[in-house]
Amino acid sequence: MKLSGNTILITGGSSGIGLELSKRLINNQNKVIICGRSLQKLERAKAELPQLETIQCDLSQKEQCKALALEVMEKYPETNVLINNAALVHKVDFLSTDHIMEMAEQELETNFLAPLRLIHFLYPQLQQNADAHIINVTTGLIYTPRADYPFYNATKAALHSFTQVFRNKTETGKVRTVEVMFPAVNTPWHKGNPPKIAISTEKAVDGMLAGLQKGSPEVRIAGVKLLYKISRIAPKFAFNKINSLADV
Repeated sequence: MKLSGNTILITGGSSGIGLELSKRLINNQNKVIICGRSLQKLERAKAELPQLETIQCDLSQKEQCKALALEVMEKYPETNVLINNAALVHKVDFLSTDHIMEMAEQELETNFLAPLRLIHFLYPQLQQNADAHIINVTTGLIYTPRADYPFYNATKAALHSFTQVFRNKTETGKVRTVEVMFPAVNTPWHKGNPPKIAISTEKAVDGMLAGLQKGSPEVRIAGVKLLYKISRIAPKFAFNKINSLADV
């Protein structure tokens, strides 16, 4: 993938990895559009990066997801890269938490169905533009789930599976499909208490951009490379190891 001259939609681009990625891509002469639920965070990102285009959208709401796609198609028909980065997680006990099914539905809608909807709506437009890419962001936990996250692992594993199938079904087309798998990253996700193994957003984005530039269909960042290998050789050991960490 060329890293300049693109028009890129990044979901969840107002903080963490999404914001760091926006900075790098803008500096590389790309037009970057971000969306997010929080208007305050979007305004803060815009103040930091005036070149950003921002759209408020709750991706867990299917009508808002469709409205986002329609706005992008109308205002930015040259869009050639979709980065499905937005995600949320509930660190809860499945059996003892009130309103647990509402949490499950919110994660399913945001982490899995929203990327599918955006791909479905935007794919015809992406096909018309040069060097088009769909980039789905997942996690090393697709290989070895974290027991604290009853839904997050499953939603990302579902997106991983869909991405493999979609890539296979569209491999003769003009749009390339890439999956980027991150380890723990020091972002607001951890609410000020990141685990010791967390890497910086800068290092995470360095790895992502390097993999994209190489044209890799699956980009495993930092510790995900090792986790992938261990999970294939000794899955029980990998599961016990990932769940022995204080926080991920």
